[in-house]
Amino acid sequence: MKIGFHSIHHRLFLLFLFCMSSILLIVSLLYYNRTTDQLHEKISELSRKNVAQTAGLFTLLYKGYDALSKSLSNNFEMIRLINEKTDGPAVAYINEQTVTNIIGSIFYSRDDLVGIHVITDKGKIYNYGNSMNVVDPEYAQEDWYRQLQASSGKMVWLGVYAHSLIDQVEDSPVFAFGRQLYDLNEHKPIGIVLYETDPQPVLEALENLKLGAHSQVYLMSPDGRFVTSATDPQPDAAALPKPPSEEDMMVQQKGGQLVVASKLSFSGWWIMSITPDKDLNVELVEMKRYLLIVISALILVSTLIASVVSQTISSPLKKLIREMRQVEVGNFRGLVNVSSYQEINILVASFNRMVRRIEELIERVKLSSVSEKNAELHALQSQVNPHFLYNTLDMIYWMLDEEGNEQLGELVLSLSSMFRYSSQWEDGADVSLREELEQIGHYLKIISIRLEGRLMIITGVDERWLHIRVPKMTVQPVIENAVKHGLESLGRQGILKVYTREEGRMLKLIVEDNGTGMDAEQLSRLQASLAGDSAGVSGKSGIGLLNLHRRLQFMFGEEYGLQIESFPGEGTRVAIVLPVPAEGGQL
Repeated sequence: MKIGFHSIHHRLFLLFLFCMSSILLIVSLLYYNRTTDQLHEKISELSRKNVAQTAGLFTLLYKGYDALSKSLSNNFEMIRLINEKTDGPAVAYINEQTVTNIIGSIFYSRDDLVGIHVITDKGKIYNYGNSMNVVDPEYAQEDWYRQLQASSGKMVWLGVYAHSLIDQVEDSPVFAFGRQLYDLNEHKPIGIVLYETDPQPVLEALENLKLGAHSQVYLMSPDGRFVTSATDPQPDAAALPKPPSEEDMMVQQKGGQLVVASKLSFSGWWIMSITPDKDLNVELVEMKRYLLIVISALILVSTLIASVVSQTISSPLKKLIREMRQVEVGNFRGLVNVSSYQEINILVASFNRMVRRIEELIERVKLSSVSEKNAELHALQSQVNPHFLYNTLDMIYWMLDEEGNEQLGELVLSLSSMFRYSSQWEDGADVSLREELEQIGHYLKIISIRLEGRLMIITGVDERWLHIRVPKMTVQPVIENAVKHGLESLGRQGILKVYTREEGRMLKLIVEDNGTGMDAEQLSRLQASLAGDSAGVSGKSGIGLLNLHRRLQFMFGEEYGLQIESFPGEGTRVAIVLPVPAEGGQL
């Protein structure tokens, strides 16, 4: 017969392999999750520091551009010349050249300047730059011009543009900023100054924000306009998270990307870095690959260990099974020799002892076969003795009947019936209630004669219950106990009642007397013995009732048995609790 995967070897192998693999996978998963959390925390912290560093670079740029813008707004000579009213063309020309020279000196003081444009409120424009300075005639309607006019003297960052804001010839990218020009004598604005510089320092500062190869960095103006780095495309503003207005920094991981933003304290602009998870999880991917290799190797090792351990346990058992099959065919000469775990060694030693013991018992059986036949003969002879006693009692009854001594004859006949009933157990231990009550009738007849009329017997058993089966000798121990301990020593008329009462699904066969009864201590001990406390048993009567109680519970169940009530000087009531049989059936 093929055992297959039902064998202990395969079951143990699968059990060990499953347990070790499960533990390994759970530990690896917990380690991976913990490492992932730590890595994300480190990346978030690194992003914060990177943004803070980039914000510092922009602060330095701002300070440099702010100082550059102040070099013109604080030039009192240029402010005076711009504000001076002249009628002569020669003087006006000289003033214009002087202003242009002042702007030119500042232009050449830095290498990153693309153009400087001064526009007065009177519409006069002074330019200095790399190109021909062809001014856009519609500059007054542009948003950048309105921003500078509303700046109240502070420097305004306009951002990075693909070409000059005012010079139609200059088509290279520029970073633009500017401020208002004030006449400090009259405390009123007289125009604006627009600076256009090389945007590369700003773009390089943005590149510093990148955390990975696919990171995208932006500079966002207060009105939501984006400045991108030299390599990143223009972003979709609707798809980007909105920085919280009440905070200066935002770190958000959502939608498969890490968004880090910081507000520049000096201008209201935001710097923003967007890094996809594939750049952040490079180390995690490598760790995952490493874990897969390690887990695969450990599972192979676990498979080998599980196979060895299961083989170590199952191999001795297989030897034991082979020897058991030899015992099945009658070979008791073999012994199993194994060296394994302690429990298996004990099992094998017990099997060897059992086989030797069986062999010894077989030899004893062969030797005792003759003795058994002699015992059977003696048993047949012993069965003659009860029949001899029955016949003798019957002969005495007929002799008394012929002499007219009917009472004594009935006494002998009742005694013969009782002895015959109590000695015949070979047909089983249960009888009908009718048979049991007939036997009790013989017993009570003897008791009535012995007590010389001091006992009144009242029966009230419903005919419906006479067919039910009860354990043999169920009622007699209870009546015998009532007569011996309750009625025999009574100095007045004794009354013994035997009747039935149906309560739900229980039938109670009640034996009640008006004898001496029991005090509370005696009743408590007797009830304790019935409940299972052997210390409560006292005397032969207690043992007899306890045995009857256990017989009833064994036959019908734990909820059935004896229920005892007794009151000193009033009597005792014992209820034999039986199940009510199904209609038309038996118990």
